[in-house]
Amino acid sequence: MTVLTQGNESYEFLLSEANGMRSRSQVTVTIAGGVALPSGTVLGKITATGKFVKYDEAGTDDGRRVAAAVLGTPLAGTNGDIKATVFERDCEVIGARMTGLDANGTADLKLLGVIVR
Repeated sequence: MTVLTQGNESYEFLLSEANGMRSRSQVTVTIAGGVALPSGTVLGKITATGKFVKYDEAGTDDGRRVAAAVLGTPLAGTNGDIKATVFERDCEVIGARMTGLDANGTADLKLLGVIVR
């Protein structure tokens, strides 16, 4: 018997969003180490540059320790800056469909109006 496992589809984490494009923004995401970021990855925002990176509560205290958005567009494993769509306000997301979410990240997102269900 062959068992196939399907990953998350793009935007599968999204439950609802504000009218128009109010919940979404186009931002620059910096990827290091060639690690792919799937749709639904929690992101932090580097204070000095305004660029987004993978949220890491245990990481450097440069902004990445605070959840600031949820990645909408999946990003291939590469290095450098990539333009991407994120959700950073006024939406509901499905916590079980997100990558890198923890209790503190959930609280951070709530302050932005991103409600984890």
